[in-house]
Amino acid sequence: MENYTMEGRTYRYYGQEAPLYPFGYGLSYTTFRYRDLVLSPPVLPVCANLSVSVVLENTGLRDSEEVVQLYLRWEQSSVPVPRWQLVAFRRVAVLAGRETKLSFQVLAEQRAVWAQDWRLEPGTFTLFAGGQQPGQKTRAPSEVLSARFSVTGTARPLRGC
Repeated sequence: MENYTMEGRTYRYYGQEAPLYPFGYGLSYTTFRYRDLVLSPPVLPVCANLSVSVVLENTGLRDSEEVVQLYLRWEQSSVPVPRWQLVAFRRVAVLAGRETKLSFQVLAEQRAVWAQDWRLEPGTFTLFAGGQQPGQKTRAPSEVLSARFSVTGTARPLRGC
């Protein structure tokens, strides 16, 4: 085998074609609402981690669990990258009519790209938070919030941080 690229071989690289059963697919007996997505800091150095918080509210009549998912999208990269990449998820139980604030850390190494070695690059990124993948079409309603952040500095090997 000479071609090790994953392009066209896994859902992360299918382009515009959506997977039949994406990560987090399933049925819920209640509804959830996401709000107050906060990225801190919104501009960070190339080797820094990103703090993320989001509020999840159970707007339905039943206690239930939600799988909160965070996806990262590179707005520009020196090499081919996935449309978006899962960087965190957590199953959370929320009582009917209640809400909870969740906190996550997106590590610098989760932004690394492969260019003969793992590298961190400056640029603009979009972070998505919700109960499904960005742009996913399902019968169960779930929203996905998004926010942008910037990474400053010069590209460097991941091991140099």
